[in-house]
Amino acid sequence: MKKIFTTIAIIITSITAVAQDIELKIKDITFKMIFVKGGEFFMGATAEQLNEAEPDEFPVQRVFLDDYYIGETEVTQKLWVAVMGNNPSFFIGNDERPVENISWHECLEFTKQLTAMLKASNQIGTNHIITLPSEAQWEFAARGGRHSKKFKYAGSNSIGSIAWFYYSKGVTHSVGKKMANELGLYDMSGNVFEWCLDWYYPLQITETTQMCDTAKVLRGGSWSSPSRNCRNSNRFCQQPTKKAGNFGLRLVLIKR
Repeated sequence: MKKIFTTIAIIITSITAVAQDIELKIKDITFKMIFVKGGEFFMGATAEQLNEAEPDEFPVQRVFLDDYYIGETEVTQKLWVAVMGNNPSFFIGNDERPVENISWHECLEFTKQLTAMLKASNQIGTNHIITLPSEAQWEFAARGGRHSKKFKYAGSNSIGSIAWFYYSKGVTHSVGKKMANELGLYDMSGNVFEWCLDWYYPLQITETTQMCDTAKVLRGGSWSSPSRNCRNSNRFCQQPTKKAGNFGLRLVLIKR
């Protein structure tokens, strides 16, 4: 009988040890990071994207990812101010809106400072960092990870239900007000473009590919984008020094 109880205890322990979403806090600002179980997915112009796919979304690539955490929402103005002490945004007056008008370099500085603050308060381990998502991490999460229902946009085939896009009164909107995708992530389509960690390259690199480290990837489309630019596989790029009222960011938490 003792052996049976020991076995049950081991099973219960293993179940409760399953990774879960986490909440982090800076000053009085709480933000949620959603756990994404890693795995295999097909990145690029998959079947539901094909009628609007651009040349740089081909060919479809099989990608394998480790586990990671990603921000439930885009980084808000209030979180940016709590870390950086200033608000660079063009659309102000509501600090629940996503921060924008920020360059890729500024995003990296934000993530470094945020990482240091979270480590100082013992909220993340010494071997973890907050950073920008890779392009593959971004697309896997937008597609719903292992729970993907193969939507064109992040959470639906009906863009109006999940995204602030071209018909959104020409401004950003408070995060988390539209429908979430399969992982519980908001605004991955629309509101603001989201900087990714990667340099912009073709999906397939061959011996004849001309490489050029001049632009960083942005994903997801924005309040100013037509619907086709808010698709899960759509790719956009800009020089890392560029700022605009529709460029924002979303965080990931990974092991170093």
